[in-house]
Amino acid sequence: MKNLTRRTLMKGVAASGLAGALGGRSAMAADEPLGISLVIPSPVGDVGWGHALAAGLEPVKAAYGDKVKITVIENIPEGPDADRIMNKTVADGNKLLIAGSFGYQNGALQIARRNPAVTVLHASGFQVAPNFSPFAAKYFQGTYLLGMAAAALSKTGKLGSVSAFAIPELITSVNAFTLGAQAVKPDIEVSVVWVNSWFDPAKEQEAAKALIAQKCDVIFSNAQDTPSVIAACEEAGVYAFNLNSSMKRYAPKTYLGCVATDWSPFFKAAVDAHVAGTFKGGNTFLGVSDKVVAVVDWNPDIPADLMTKIKEIEVKIANGSFSPFTGPITKADGSEGAASGATLADSEVVAMDWHVKGVITPLPK
Repeated sequence: MKNLTRRTLMKGVAASGLAGALGGRSAMAADEPLGISLVIPSPVGDVGWGHALAAGLEPVKAAYGDKVKITVIENIPEGPDADRIMNKTVADGNKLLIAGSFGYQNGALQIARRNPAVTVLHASGFQVAPNFSPFAAKYFQGTYLLGMAAAALSKTGKLGSVSAFAIPELITSVNAFTLGAQAVKPDIEVSVVWVNSWFDPAKEQEAAKALIAQKCDVIFSNAQDTPSVIAACEEAGVYAFNLNSSMKRYAPKTYLGCVATDWSPFFKAAVDAHVAGTFKGGNTFLGVSDKVVAVVDWNPDIPADLMTKIKEIEVKIANGSFSPFTGPITKADGSEGAASGATLADSEVVAMDWHVKGVITPLPK
């Protein structure tokens, strides 16, 4: 897999790629490979969001061999640069574009509308078109379980989260973390620092230290592409966990676990559908039952009896008999989030713009 940066692309390096999607047009020419390009806002690295997306394309390459070409274009900030680079990958002949950041949505959607033969997959968004599918992970299914573990290990009753942006996908992760913790200790409190960046190691570490200073003794690194938060917590002797890929080697003692994502089932299905000409845009929200989300690297300090309970709930989440967002749920402002026995629909979860009671940091306006 070849990685390109914005600079090398602007120098004229052509972006070739893979192609794929969940179904609509004849896509693979007999005499040339299918081009797929993955554009991401941070380095691929060895951990984090970008790493997980790139890893999700490896099984596609294994399945299709030289019938596909994959290009990963990293370090592309949201905005005009991203729009230009995504347009260039399509102009260069790539027929499947993976726009790997929430802020790429508008530019990627315009590309899809102008190029009906191109399949576009967009991370974390909400817009849909015949050849445009947003995709997101049900991180909340894993963060609920880790919230249970966090509450059991917390001595102060104060938990924290260093979070990237206040978008629904990350708000739901914090909310479920809080609800899981409250299932073990009802009076738990959660503080959040929104760093407004996907990749800012210094700012992330600063935020973690600020939460630790407030006596938060378990920290949730919510969508950071670096191990900055995890490493800072290890140094301070504070438990921590993160999303997307394991960072255990950066915190061998205090790593609580990881809500890992495996995007290969979705990417492979998308490529298969694109090649078959059956891709149809739709809002794709994937979790434990889809084998996209899994909690890994559980810390052995978690009490055995609680770990048994966590595993029981994990099974119920997988078979659909339990949801972290089943009421009664009270919002941070005191109003009702979900009535007793009612479960929020996926459409309500992906639009969530409120915190649950117990999250004591107001959402940014």
